Amino acid sequence: MTAIWFATPDIADMNRQMENTACSNLGIRITEVGDNWVKGTMPADERTFQPVGLVHGGANVLFAETLGSMAANLVLDNSKEYAVGQEINANHLRGVRSGELSGIATIVHRGRSSQVWEIRIVNDEGKLSCISRLTMAVIAAQ
Repeated sequence: MTAIWFATPDIADMNRQMENTACSNLGIRITEVGDNWVKGTMPADERTFQPVGLVHGGANVLFAETLGSMAANLVLDNSKEYAVGQEINANHLRGVRSGELSGIATIVHRGRSSQVWEIRIVNDEGKLSCISRLTMAVIAAQ
């Protein structure tokens, strides 16, 4: 398969872009990039928990949107255009109380003015915890 990225992804640079943001505050890291997917991790700990000790649904959504947004912008020449989140949904399927979540964003649709990404989040045992779909609007750079 031919990679879909505009330029060769730099994982260290992607993680630098997240410094001092909600992403770094939740411990989100990009760990791998394939030909058409981006993978990352997020801890299941006090930074991401809701009061009852499970990963907060909002943390799952922030994680999913981070992976999808990073991937969406890798597809584009950011000197000409960039992608921003337009809509996201998430189904929380399994509660997580500890460990580390892994997520993979894969492209579903790549159009001129929008992209759709699917993000699957799994627990340490590889069991699906959350599945999300993210629609990104492609906007001209100013």
